[in-house]
Amino acid sequence: MTKLTPFSRAGLGCMTAFMMVAAHGSEREQLETLRQTTVNLIQALVEQKVLTQEKADLIIRQAEAKAVETVAAQKKAEEGVVRVQYVPESVRKQIADQVREEVVAQAKAERWGDANAVPEWTDRIRFDGDVRFGLQADRFAAGNAPEFFHQATGQNISNTLEDRNRLRVRARLRMTARITQDVSASVRLVTGSLTDPVSTNQTLGQTGSKFSFALDRAFLRARSRTFLPWLTASAGRVPNPFFSTNLVWDDDLSFDGAALQASPPTDEPRVWRPFGAVGVFPLQDIESSAAVKAKSKWLLAAQVGLEWAPNYDTNAKIGLALYDFRNISGIRNDFQQTAFNRTAPDFRQKGNTLFNIANTNPATSLFALASDFRLLNLTGTVDLNLFNPVQVMLSGDYVKNIGFSRAKTLARTGAALDADTKGYMGQVAVGMPMMENRGDWQLSLGYRRLGADAVPDAFTDSDFHLGGTNHKGFFVGAQYGLARNVWLNARWMSSNEIRGLPLSIDVFQVYLNARF
Repeated sequence: MTKLTPFSRAGLGCMTAFMMVAAHGSEREQLETLRQTTVNLIQALVEQKVLTQEKADLIIRQAEAKAVETVAAQKKAEEGVVRVQYVPESVRKQIADQVREEVVAQAKAERWGDANAVPEWTDRIRFDGDVRFGLQADRFAAGNAPEFFHQATGQNISNTLEDRNRLRVRARLRMTARITQDVSASVRLVTGSLTDPVSTNQTLGQTGSKFSFALDRAFLRARSRTFLPWLTASAGRVPNPFFSTNLVWDDDLSFDGAALQASPPTDEPRVWRPFGAVGVFPLQDIESSAAVKAKSKWLLAAQVGLEWAPNYDTNAKIGLALYDFRNISGIRNDFQQTAFNRTAPDFRQKGNTLFNIANTNPATSLFALASDFRLLNLTGTVDLNLFNPVQVMLSGDYVKNIGFSRAKTLARTGAALDADTKGYMGQVAVGMPMMENRGDWQLSLGYRRLGADAVPDAFTDSDFHLGGTNHKGFFVGAQYGLARNVWLNARWMSSNEIRGLPLSIDVFQVYLNARF
């Protein structure tokens, strides 16, 4: 049996300890243990007088230098090598499931592999519209003044005595596109005259001529879901942004410009809900110059209101609006000059007080508005669902032209005219609010009076009294649903001139409507 020297026993003990640590320690711990073991072994050899202290120090320095060279060589060899950290099986499965779900969702959204699929963007575009066909009968009283007497005062009247029957059609097609979650775009095409802003009807019997199809609306609308979600902005050629009736604004009228509509949240949303709107709208763009002294015409408008809904069977709404028309009254030209010709309106119906701004010799006629217009308009509705699904619907409207000046009108016309600057309307309807299904019905009855200078005659209802102002009378209506989104409606409107030459007009309309 071989006898172990103290040096051998020390070395064996060190190696045994090293192996135990290597088996159970971390890599850093193993390296540190190996270093300490080596130092201890060399020190034991010094104590056994096998090595001198100087020789031992030299061996340690050489070993450290060699270690530095080895580490540098290893780093150079490992440049560009990618080390992959170990990922547990459970984590790898979770990552794979997540990637698979994302790919499947994208495949469904984009319809991968579906032979009959249409592009994804078509889901963001919606079309709707309506078509209407019917008869309009215009009846004139025998006691009306001939049309040329009305025309002598500038009124836009071409017929006052001869009854007329017309077949008419209307078609409207709207496209709405969702651009983002917060922004949409809308375009609407309609039939009718390109120069008439308040009617989309097309009269049949034009010797086979094709109908005009005009761009009636084109606007962008934005509403943030996170920042002030109760505020909506619209810009372009927009639908009427105000709570109103056709006493001031015709139902077919669109507005050029920009509007903000607000419906702020409340603590009791089922009881009280405030609302409001503001807008800036150009009416007639005029490029002023040395030869053209007229200014562009504008409408500035604002409305505030409140809606009350104490339960599901009662709803009331009231709104107060201010409509400020800028630069729409006429300015008389200097003698034989035309610098203010553009102050005459591009479009008007009839009823407003006018004066001749031509001022030429021999005299010619170019009529413009004699009044300024700043309207204060109060509108209200009440819906009572007392006999579900039959409702009782009440509506009222009052307008006052607070911008009228007797002195300015006298200076322009040379006549001291009584101011007729008020208008009002009341209506009661019984039945369903909309004709959606077979058997739906509605009956209505109302009365209206609109003074000559209560509102600009260009923008009010184009059917009652065949358009314009300076009239009063009643109207009755009936609607009946023939099928889903198909219905028949009829109206009788009877009116008389308030002041000036006699003009009594009855209008009967019956239309078959279809909505899609």
